[in-house]
Amino acid sequence: MAKRSKRMKEVDKSVDKNKTYKLDEAIDILKKCPAPKFDQSVNVALKVGIDPKKSDQQVRGTVSLPHGTGQNVVLVVIAKGDKAKEALDAGADYAGSDELVEKIKGGWTDFSALIATPDMMRELGKLGKILGPRGLMPTPKAGTVTTDVAKAVKEVKAGKIEFKADKTGNVNNGVGKISFESDNLVENLNAWLNAVARAKPSSAKGVFMRSLYVSTTMGPGLKIDLQSLTVA
Repeated sequence: MAKRSKRMKEVDKSVDKNKTYKLDEAIDILKKCPAPKFDQSVNVALKVGIDPKKSDQQVRGTVSLPHGTGQNVVLVVIAKGDKAKEALDAGADYAGSDELVEKIKGGWTDFSALIATPDMMRELGKLGKILGPRGLMPTPKAGTVTTDVAKAVKEVKAGKIEFKADKTGNVNNGVGKISFESDNLVENLNAWLNAVARAKPSSAKGVFMRSLYVSTTMGPGLKIDLQSLTVA
């Protein structure tokens, strides 16, 4: 068994793993935990009441976090001509067509988000094995396949993220940095929770939100009291 570091032993003293916390209380505890020497992400893991094997019970959507993610989003837009220029003018880091497709085909994935115009999706479809596992394949549902590339670029740069339930019925996302003001983190979390709640499939039966944990990159996971949440 790996020896626990001095920092993690101090963290253990701050947390009662058998307790459920209110959202603001959990954020305050995570902020007070001894931290590593970098600005940790605040992550959420929500178990939802769906059958992931059923196509009519998929949970997927997007949400614009009011205070952004705190991450430096490296954004690529696959588009031709004027649309590529439009994307660069709006703040995209890279924009182009065939040359960028070839670069990705060669293994380049040093970016965090990808937007494409509909006419380029045939070429991008061939890169499913590269983009799919990294969650980078653009989709119309997420607003990342669009002709309005300028709007999409601005939204992603401002903190729009995609959420999706995995094969085990869990939705996981980063919703900010631990250096954010506590109120801002709570607002981001509530925006995310409400977006996931709105994405509940009509065919899903019973309790939708089953359990919720909030954690930092290298910190503890705190269980949230679902009864204390104000989800619209």
